[in-house]
Amino acid sequence: MKSLGEKLRELRNEKGKTLIEVAKAIGVNKSSISFWELDQNEPKASYIKKLAIYYEVSADYLLGLEEE
Repeated sequence: MKSLGEKLRELRNEKGKTLIEVAKAIGVNKSSISFWELDQNEPKASYIKKLAIYYEVSADYLLGLEEE
């Protein structure tokens, strides 16, 4: 099973977005996105919601509660 960070990195690459673009879209700095993608930190629930909306996936998918 992929980690949250692996899913976030994969989704960002599929959309062809940079760390800066994703960070601006959800209201954090690019370091936060990088830490999340490297599994060094986890986003708060409010950011998981924003990421799910941005990437057009469910929060359950990001959290590993459902498959693609």
